[in-house]
Amino acid sequence: MHRGRRFLRDNGISLGFGIAFLLALAGQAIAGCAEFNNQLATDGLAQVGFADYLASSDFAVDVTENWQSEYLQFFLYIFATVWLLQRGSPESKEMDKAGPESDKDQRVGKHAGPNSPRWARAGGMRQAVFSRSLGLVMAALFLLSWLAQSIAGVAAFNEQQLRQLQAPVDWTQYIVSADFWSRSLQNWQSELLAVASMAVLSVYLRQRGSPESKPVGAPHTSTGIEG
Repeated sequence: MHRGRRFLRDNGISLGFGIAFLLALAGQAIAGCAEFNNQLATDGLAQVGFADYLASSDFAVDVTENWQSEYLQFFLYIFATVWLLQRGSPESKEMDKAGPESDKDQRVGKHAGPNSPRWARAGGMRQAVFSRSLGLVMAALFLLSWLAQSIAGVAAFNEQQLRQLQAPVDWTQYIVSADFWSRSLQNWQSELLAVASMAVLSVYLRQRGSPESKPVGAPHTSTGIEG
């Protein structure tokens, strides 16, 4: 197979969703700039250019508040599904495998194969960190994007306060404000609902050829198998 075609095939998910992400982000920026300028016009203020909007706190807070909720979803899902099960769902492990599982099941230490990652063969702290690295990185990305949301959010909030001739607030006041928690919770609840819906609906519904679905002919009670 030609090297370019092989690269596209081997990285189809990351490339496809990466391009879709950039297109959606560009669309959000264009629509957001128009909405922001409409609000400025309503307030009797001068409009801003597209580049100025991209550098604004309003655009930053709109982007980061969605990023943090997505990373929260993955962080919670990765850690929670170590212990929580859903009978019949391919999103769940098998019903007798709750917990971190044995070294043999996880192929670590002396049970690691010749092609296993080096830190899976190692012991001690390196293996402990690598064994939880995906969840830890997702947790770090969530916290960093949530921090970015709070910083951009207080700047955007204070701009609105000044336009309304009200006193600005500092960061510590903002992170306990209704605006900050409304922005966070409205995204969290939708992400948690989506995960719960996927876990339950995949018990009874199928998508042929998708690894997120059980095989079409698998019984509803089959748990932890993917098509």
